[in-house]
Formats: sequence, structure tokens, C-alpha cells
Amino acid sequence: MAVLLETCPVFAQTPASLPPAPPAVTTFFPLSEVHRGLQGVAYTVFEGTKPEPMGVEILGVLHNARGPRQDMILARLEGKKAEYTGVVAGMSGSPVYIDGKLLGALAFRIGQFSKEPIAGITPIGEMLQVRDTAPSAENDTELAQSGIQNGTENSGTPGAQEEPVAVSAGGASRTVPDSPLIQPMETPLVFSGFSPEAVQLWKQHAPVAGLMPVAGIGGSSSDEKQPDPVVPGSAVSAVIVRGDLDISATCTVTYVDPKQLLACGHPITQFGPVNMPMTKADVVATLASPLNAFKIINTTETVGSFTEDRESAIKGVFGRTARMIPVTLRITGDQNRSLHFEVIDQPQITPMALMVSVFQGLMGQNSYSAETTYRLQGTVKLAGYPSLKLNNLLAPTDLLPANLQAALALGEGFTKLYDNAARRTPIESVDIEVKAIPRRLTAQMESAQVSASELHAGDTVTVEATIRPWRGEPHNVRIPVKLPATLPDGQVRLLVSDGATLDRLLQPPQFGGQPLDVEATIAQLNSAHPGDRLYVTLLTPDAQASVDGRTLTALPLSMANVLSPLQDNHGMTLHGESAMPVASVPLDAVLSGYQVLTLQVE
Repeated sequence: MAVLLETCPVFAQTPASLPPAPPAVTTFFPLSEVHRGLQGVAYTVFEGTKPEPMGVEILGVLHNARGPRQDMILARLEGKKAEYTGVVAGMSGSPVYIDGKLLGALAFRIGQFSKEPIAGITPIGEMLQVRDTAPSAENDTELAQSGIQNGTENSGTPGAQEEPVAVSAGGASRTVPDSPLIQPMETPLVFSGFSPEAVQLWKQHAPVAGLMPVAGIGGSSSDEKQPDPVVPGSAVSAVIVRGDLDISATCTVTYVDPKQLLACGHPITQFGPVNMPMTKADVVATLASPLNAFKIINTTETVGSFTEDRESAIKGVFGRTARMIPVTLRITGDQNRSLHFEVIDQPQITPMALMVSVFQGLMGQNSYSAETTYRLQGTVKLAGYPSLKLNNLLAPTDLLPANLQAALALGEGFTKLYDNAARRTPIESVDIEVKAIPRRLTAQMESAQVSASELHAGDTVTVEATIRPWRGEPHNVRIPVKLPATLPDGQVRLLVSDGATLDRLLQPPQFGGQPLDVEATIAQLNSAHPGDRLYVTLLTPDAQASVDGRTLTALPLSMANVLSPLQDNHGMTLHGESAMPVASVPLDAVLSGYQVLTLQVE
């Protein structure tokens, strides 16, 4: 049975033989001098904010264990707490010292259900490569970091003794052990304010592994000041979402200088350049378990931003402000509710973070039920571009509830924006208003017909469609449609359909083509047809082209011939039939179904 450390008074004492705190001046222990039998000390927070020492016995060096020329130091953790908890998620990054010199960071667990706390250490030399990574184009040039002078580090203390450093030549390899016997220590990813269903959605769609989602075990108190300084062994958190909802990942600090820190000893996401708020953290308790030991964390005050997430470490810069996207979610209906939160502006993870947050926001109220329908409206503002407009009715189906549909649709839109490499300006805000309707508003189109089958160009024809609401009686909807006066004699077709079918005609997928520019992406998203209308579309025997996300209908043959070469590089799709929307009527339900009618024009 898992037991919290705070219930075990035997852990109250610290071994007197171990230094109670890391050295004030940081020097480095050369990897070339590591051998079996060395005794050292590691520091981590088991409870509260102050790191505690634990003994470390070096067992040897595993060459190329993490990839070509990327070594791992094998060690056994000693002391009552370490022997009781074993290797704990959130412990990664805990600094290891030999003779007062920094050797590296605890970063890997060895084996499963191990009877001994055996861990792998990332050598400090490989972590310092991350510290000395040149700022990316996304980071300010003022983030240029201090380097190792003649292989030493001073930590800002005058008169520090220089020591040699052995830096292994690993670099930024993406190789991570894929063996159940050697795995990076998991990083607890705490979801505060989220239900198990929302956490499960994250697990299904998350773009990164190595993060251990934990629902409700931890929280955020960003307004709380934490007086203890950030030192080697402190817990720090990378924030993904903050506000009325919070998501953050926590590990341990390995190295600190006046400008920056290194932590984890392995990647959290390995996205490379990142932009995540960096906060102090308070360890409420350490949960001991042979299966899944982890630290229970509260994030506290923000002290900077994480700017690099690499193979050997993550780097944080003190005093830097991470760019965040403010989100407002207002829900109206039987109960009115507003949520305000921020998500990080990071291409690989923002769509997922926003998706999960909106999903939770829509279900986290007493008025929610599996049959709830949502009227969703909103605006996404981008600096220097037109706004992305949100407007749709989303109703539950037999497969998906409406809140999941809303979250997936929003996530898909953000993914398209972030997939566009040309977008350099930030997303300024997201404002969403959702009206909750406590019933399932779906309908199926059963049939359609026209008032006459033989017509003349310019005539008005009445389209009559039979609509069956969910658990309701069918009724007829009539739409007058005026035919163009330029229609040639012969057969012409009318498509009577829902919005999704029309979108597939007007915006066919282009495989292997060049990505759309930002304005074209926004225009394409804004032109999507809401699902709560019935559409009538004229299908004429003229060419239609889709170029750069825009649909050109009724093209003259000469223009179609000019555009035809663009098909060779997948920059355009060309069709022999044009889809020209001619009429639509609103419905009080999300419609599905379509039918094609054939008319004879004389």
C-alpha cells in the first residue's frame, strides 16, 4: 500500500555524515575520473521547499547507454527516505556531487518494481551543452549565456577555484532508451481543476511521452511568494496552462547561476526552443509506491521562463517573461459561468492544451449532461491578420458528446494555424462564448425533391426536403431556388445537403501541396459552413479549381487550361463540375445527410 512520507516519523532525521546543503560555489567532477565505489551525495525535495541530502554510491559508467557517445553513470541511492520511496517521478534533475563537485543529475530509473533504488545519472558535461546553446530566433539575443572558462564554473562567486570539466561529445541526439530496464524518470504533469475524462483525452492526443498525467494531485498558487531561493535540488515547474485551470510539469534543479538554471537531466518534451513560464514549487508530499512513486506538487511564484528543452536537460532563464495566450470561456444556459486562463504559445502543444481546457470547461458544471448541445461563437485574434471567427452548433451523436466535438474542432483549427510556418506574429487572445442547450439537437435529411423536373434557365424551383429530428416526427422544409439565367440546355444537378458535405466539395483536401499562407488558412477556416443549416448547391458542368485554399467556380476553359500546370506540384485541384451554393435555410438542429437531384433545363 502506498504511504505518504509525512506519516512516517522515522524519516525525520538527516544523516549527519552528509553535507546538509549543496556547495555555494559550483565546480565540476570530470567524467573521466568516475569509477566504481565513489561515494557522493544527491539533493532533492521530499517535502516542502528545501532540498535534503541522500547518499549515492557510484556503481560504474555505462558507455553509449543513452545513444552514441552518450554515457550514463549508474548509482545506488542510500538513506532511509531514498530506500523507502525508491526512484520517484519528479526527482529527475536532482544534482549529484562527488567531493563537493557536481557530477550530474539523477535522470533515469533502472528496472521495474526494483528492490533497490538504482538510478542513472546524466553527466553534467552534456547538460552544460544545453546551457551553452545559442539563443534561437524565437529567443532574445540578450539570453546569451555565460560559458565555461577553461572548463570551470563560478556561479557568480568571486575567487572560485577552477576545476577541469570532461564534456562528453553527445550533443542533441534524440535517442532515448526504449527499454523497460532503462527509462527516464517520469515528470509529473499535474492537472488542477481537470476531471479524469479530460486527463484521458490528453493521454489519447498528447504529442509527447515521458510526462505522467496526474489529475487533482497538486495545484497552483501563483500569487504565493516562496521566500526560499532556487538552489540545486529545488523543485521547479514548467507551466502549460494557468488560471482557473492549471497544467504544469515538475522536476528538480541540477545547476544554477545568476542568470539561468538547468534541470531534469532529460527532456520534458524535446521540442528544442520553448517558451514556458518557470515557477518555484512546493512539494506537499512524496507518495511512495513500487509501481508509481511521485511528488505531489503545488506551483508557486513565477521566476522566469524555460527556453530550451533538449536531450540532456531543460534550461530556464531567470527574469524572462514567457509569452502566453489569454483565453476567456463564457458558458451561458441554466447556469452562467466564466473561466479565464492562459495557455503557452508553443506550436506542438498549444492546440492540445486548449482542446483539453475547453473540454473540461464545458463539462465542469452541474448543468452538463451527455445530451447537451452547444451553440459556440468566438474570436481568435492574431497580430497583423484577420480574426478567426468561430460559429457553429455542436450536438452530441451516438459516438461523440458535444463538448468533445467542440474541443476537437477548436484544436483542429489551432493546429492548422500552428502548422503554418509563415505565422510569426503571436496569437493575441481567444474569446469563446458557448450557450448550453439541455437537449440533443440533431436531425437527419431523409429525402428531397423539386417541384418540377423540366425547367427553363431563370426559373424559380422549390426544393422540398424531409427532415427527421432526433426522437421527433419528420417535417418538410421548402426552399425557393432561382436558377441562373445563363444555364445551358440539358441536365443540371442540385445538391441538397448539410454543411459538412458542402465543405468537402468546396474545400477538397490537397495532398502533398504547399501549405497555405496565414490569411488563406484563416479564410478557409472562416468559410466553413455551420452545421445547423440546409444548403442547396447548383452543380454546373463548368470547371472548378481550388487554389491556395480558395475555391474558383465556373472557370472559363481558357483559364482552366492556364491553371492546369499547377496540378503538377499539387498547388491546385481541378474539377470538371462547379459547386455553386444558391440557397440555405436555418434549422434548429445539426443536420446530416444529402441527396442529389437531377433537373432537365430546356
